[in-house]
Amino acid sequence: MAAPPSSVSVRAGASVSAKLTPRQAARAGFGGRAMDARPTKVQELHVYELNERDRESPAYLRLSAKQSQNALGDLVPFTNKVYNGSLDKRIGITAGICILIQHVPERNGDRYEAIYSIYFGDYGHITVQGPYLTYEESYLAVTGGSGVFEGVYGQVKLNQIVFPFKIFYTFYLKGIPDLPKELLCTAPVPPSPTVEPTPAAKATEPHACLNNFTD
Repeated sequence: MAAPPSSVSVRAGASVSAKLTPRQAARAGFGGRAMDARPTKVQELHVYELNERDRESPAYLRLSAKQSQNALGDLVPFTNKVYNGSLDKRIGITAGICILIQHVPERNGDRYEAIYSIYFGDYGHITVQGPYLTYEESYLAVTGGSGVFEGVYGQVKLNQIVFPFKIFYTFYLKGIPDLPKELLCTAPVPPSPTVEPTPAAKATEPHACLNNFTD
């Protein structure tokens, strides 16, 4: 008499894993090893996004029926320049889109759902998604990345300094090896409406920008 499926030896390999649900396979050691091996150390990364009014950003597309005010369905594609937390190195750009979810007149602002990427030259990029609030801080999910950020996950705090011109990000990243020192800064510039990049970073002098930064 054939043994019931539950008594089949794990050494049966693929024939057993094919009969298991994804959760059962992970518990048995099939398909879960790569996930379990990811680093869980949290690494902080500080970044400034600055709209220097030279990229025709943002573009506001009124797609809702209410043309006289911001309303559900409006789209805002954008791309801005990005600097490290100490504002002495140009990193690259942001690129993405915001979808208006709610106009909040009592806060003189809006709530968007945002999907965008932050590019770090040859080091790759980070992709984020979540609530983009024009009137207060918010947290977005880090959904993935490329290059040194491949396999990354975590969250990022968005500090809205001057909408839509100055934003300070604090990333809390997991799932990747230690970040290159060139991306880190020991003393980020405290967020304020008056922050500006150093003249060398703004001019993208060789010592003040990442290699092959996205422009």
